[in-house]
Amino acid sequence: MSSIFLHRHAPLAVVAALLLLPLALGNFGIGLMNDIGIGAMVALGLVMLTGVGGVTSFGQAAFVGIAAYSTAWLTSAHALSPWLGLLFALLMTGGAALVIGMLTLRLGSHYLPISTIAWGLSVPLVLSNIEALGSHTGMSDIAPIQVAGFSLASSGAMYYLIWGMLGLVYLFSSNLLRSRQGRAMRSLRGGNSLLASVGADGYRLRLTLFVYSALVAGLAGWLYAHNSRYISPSTFDVHGSINYLLMAVVGGLLQLPGAIVGSAIVILLRNTLQDVLPLLSSRGTQLEVIAFSLLFLLLLHHARAGVCGYAVKLAARYRRAPLAASAAGGADLPPLPRRSQPAAGKTILSARKVTRRFGGLVAVNDVSFDIAAGEIVGLIGPNGAGKSTMFNLLTGAIGLSSGAVSFMGRDVTKLSQRDIAQLGMGRTFQHVKLRPQMSLLDNVALGAHGRTRSGVLAAGLGLDQREEAQIFVEARTQLARIGLAGREHELAGALPLGTQRLLEIARALMADPVMLVLDEPAAGLRHGEKQELAELLKQLRRQGVTIMIVEHDMDFVMKLVDRLVVMNFGSKLMEGAPAAVRRDASVQAAYLGGDLADEQCDDKKQAAYMGDAA
Repeated sequence: MSSIFLHRHAPLAVVAALLLLPLALGNFGIGLMNDIGIGAMVALGLVMLTGVGGVTSFGQAAFVGIAAYSTAWLTSAHALSPWLGLLFALLMTGGAALVIGMLTLRLGSHYLPISTIAWGLSVPLVLSNIEALGSHTGMSDIAPIQVAGFSLASSGAMYYLIWGMLGLVYLFSSNLLRSRQGRAMRSLRGGNSLLASVGADGYRLRLTLFVYSALVAGLAGWLYAHNSRYISPSTFDVHGSINYLLMAVVGGLLQLPGAIVGSAIVILLRNTLQDVLPLLSSRGTQLEVIAFSLLFLLLLHHARAGVCGYAVKLAARYRRAPLAASAAGGADLPPLPRRSQPAAGKTILSARKVTRRFGGLVAVNDVSFDIAAGEIVGLIGPNGAGKSTMFNLLTGAIGLSSGAVSFMGRDVTKLSQRDIAQLGMGRTFQHVKLRPQMSLLDNVALGAHGRTRSGVLAAGLGLDQREEAQIFVEARTQLARIGLAGREHELAGALPLGTQRLLEIARALMADPVMLVLDEPAAGLRHGEKQELAELLKQLRRQGVTIMIVEHDMDFVMKLVDRLVVMNFGSKLMEGAPAAVRRDASVQAAYLGGDLADEQCDDKKQAAYMGDAA
C-alpha cells in the first residue's frame, strides 16, 4: 500500500517542491536551476531518441542552435513577438530534422552516429558565417518573453516558464510511451521484422522520434535564447551535443526522470569543479575534462543504466506499479473491431513456382502449394531443407527471386512484410522476438498495432484512453488463453523460453489474423505444455483461423495438422495427409539419409523420426 501511495503522490510532492524552491534560492541558484531545466529538456529528447529508439545522436546542440538563432533573428531584426519566434523556431527546427532524418536514418550500424557528427559540425559552422546572425560574435540584446504584458526578463520569472514547459514535455513524453505508438517505439530495438509483423513501420517510427527530439531541443533553444539573451555559435557545437548526451547517460537513457537527474548532476558537478579546480591547479579546464571522463568510466563500470536505472534496480524488490493503470477497467467497452474470417475451404494462400536464390545458392526451388481457410498445414523437412526461407518468403520478410504468392485474393509478391501483416497474416519467429524489459501485457498489446489508429499527438495529449482500454481488455483475454492470467505486469524477459513462445502466439492473436504462421512454436515446451498448445491451435481452427506451422517435433505435428508439405534441398518433396507422408519412402529417406526401401533400415528408427513411436 505504501509503495502505491508513493507512486501516486510523489509527482505532486515534486511539483510542490519546484514551486517553492525559488523562495529558498538566490539569483545564482535560480540561474543554475534554469540551466538544469533547459539541459533536462534536451536530454529528455535524447532519452526518447537514443534510449527508446536506439538512435545515438551527437548533434542535438545543433537543433538547439537552429531554434535559438531563429527566434533571435525574428525578434531582434524584425521586432516581432518571442511567441511568434517560438512558432518560427519550431518550424525551422522540425523542418531541418525532417530533412536530415530522411537523409540519414536509413543508415545502419556505426554510420548513423557518424552522420550526426557531420551535421553537428556543419550547423554551427553555417551559423558563424551568416553576417545577419552576427557571424562569430553571435547575437545580443535578444528581447525577453512577455506574458500578458508582464516581462519575464528576470531569472526568477523565467524559472517558472522553463520548468512549466519541461513538465508539459515530460507529461507528453510519458503519455506517448504508454500508448499504441509508444509500445511500437519501445520495440524498435527488437528489429524491423518484429515491428513489421504487427503492422508497424520501423523507419517512420524512428523518423517520428528524431523529429520529436529535435522539436524538444528546439523548445529548449527558444528558452535558452530568451533566458540568456545572448547566443553565439560555439555554444551549439559538437562539444555541447556531447554534454547533452552525457546528461542523458548519467541520469539513465531508459528512464524519463533520468534526463532531469542527469542534467542536475552534470551542471552542478561542472559548476563545482570550475570553482574548486582552479584553486588546485592552473590547468583547471583540462582537469575538468579528465574528471568528467573518469565519471563516465565509473558509470559504465558500475551503473550502465545510469543513476535512475540503478535506483530502479535497487527498488525492484518492491511491488511494481502497473504500467497501464488507466486500462485496468474497460470491461463494459465494445471490443476492438474484428475482421471477418473467410469461408471454410476457400483458398487464402497460394504459392506458385516460388524460387529464392542467394548468389549461386538456390535456397527455395520452384515450390508450389495452396492453403485453404480452416486448415492446419505443416511445413516440414530435415535441417537445411529451406523451410525457414520459404516461411520468410510467404510472410514478406524477404523477396522472391521468381514466382508468385497470393494471399486473400491479392498478389502479395512485391508487398512488404508490414503490408502482408495488415492483410491478416500473423506470425511468430524461430528465435523469439519479445521485448524483455516490457511487461507481458505490453508485449501482447503490441500485436494490436495494426488494428488501432491513435497517433502521436492524440497519445501525448491523453486522448487515446478509450482505445487503450479496449486494447488492454483484449490483451488480458489473450494472456488468459495461454495460461498467464494475473501475471500481466511481469517482465517478458523473466519467462522461460517455452512460455515466451506462447506469449508470441498471444501477441500474434492480438492482430486478429486470418492466418497464423508459426515458426517452431513447440520448441522448448514440456510435454504437457505441448498438449495445451495443440488444444489451443485446434480451438483457433474451430474459430475459423487458418494455421501454418513449421516444426521439428514430428510427433507433435503428425497429431495436429490436416495436411503436410515436405521440403528437401529447397524443393517440394511431397504434399499430403500425415498418414501418407509417414508411409512415403522418399520422405523417410530424406529424414534418415538412406534408401528406406532397403530392408536393413530399422523400423523403430523410422517410427521415431516420423512421429509414430509407441
